[in-house]
Amino acid sequence: MPKRNAQGGGSIRQRKDGTWEARYTTGRNPSTGKQMQKSIYGKTQNEVRKKLAQATVAIDEGIYVEPSRLTVGAWLDIWLSEYVNNSVKLSTLHTYTRTCEIYIKPKVAAVKLSALTSPTVQNLINELDTLSPKTVKNIHGILHKALNQAIKLGYIRTNPADACTLPRYVMKDIKPLDNDQISAFLNAIRGHEHETLYLVTLFTGMRQSEVLGLRLQCIDFTNGTILINAQLLRNRFNGSYYLENTPKNNKVRIITPASFVMKALHKQKIEQYKARLFAGEAWTESDLIFTNALGEHLKHDTVYKRYKRIVSELGIPTARYHDLRHTYAVSSLQAGDDVKTLQENMGHHTAAFTLDKYGHVTEQMKKDSAARMDNFIKSITS
Repeated sequence: MPKRNAQGGGSIRQRKDGTWEARYTTGRNPSTGKQMQKSIYGKTQNEVRKKLAQATVAIDEGIYVEPSRLTVGAWLDIWLSEYVNNSVKLSTLHTYTRTCEIYIKPKVAAVKLSALTSPTVQNLINELDTLSPKTVKNIHGILHKALNQAIKLGYIRTNPADACTLPRYVMKDIKPLDNDQISAFLNAIRGHEHETLYLVTLFTGMRQSEVLGLRLQCIDFTNGTILINAQLLRNRFNGSYYLENTPKNNKVRIITPASFVMKALHKQKIEQYKARLFAGEAWTESDLIFTNALGEHLKHDTVYKRYKRIVSELGIPTARYHDLRHTYAVSSLQAGDDVKTLQENMGHHTAAFTLDKYGHVTEQMKKDSAARMDNFIKSITS
């Protein structure tokens, strides 16, 4: 006898081949008035019960679509609006939506979800050969997540993105500024309108979006700490800016920068106060520590272009703004900070990532340590 589902949404039974099947009602046939039923399959009773519960919830909420009629494009729309929209940060939603619209839908939107095959997905991946391996991996990951949700609802049995071969990703060499370049850069920005902004980036390792989204309330001048809990981001669709109240990787962190940095920020606070008085009613209140003369947020492109102009004049035109962050990381390790401390200061997800990113620096530190030990041994054995 079939087992009635605990929620009353359908029935579950074990098939002769050992697999489990759940049957549920999707509605009534408008012509005959009879109930229309569908089946969901799984390896275990618990797996089928979960799929059944999700399918019945989708029916109750009016977002259920029969798998046989559902296209990949339609499913991506449902996935984004019902399963992603309220569960991720706004920046992530923008990325997912943009990826689906630009890279996935043009290739497979019209394909029936139930007919999507691994070779079709592989062909989609292969045609992205003009993009970087990292970008291709991200596109594949988004499609894979969407298809996994379709499995949970019983729309498909397996994920056709599972068997894909992705292009090999090789981490690019980082190019931090060396000591001479750091010195030249500091001289070049002296008196520049973004001097403090560049100094904070260089000597804290904060990301550009985190520095531009730094609020005065997050700077503790008494204890000499900075709370990094937000980032200023740009909407890729309409170009507008917004403050997201979580940093990348959701790694809210408190850092204790050098006193030199805190003094520079205190000076910035005073200069901003003077600008507010001068602007009067034209001033835009935002609590951001880095703004233009009217209190408005700074734009990423403006800060970046002025940075590029400086490094080009110094003879290092290939230097990226992000290289200031790398420079901090390398300098921190060379100054004796351990990898775990650096990971926390940088806001990396794991210490393993930090070690992988800057492993070449620690290797040189090991060699330097061995050389020092050699000198010590010689001093006590000679």
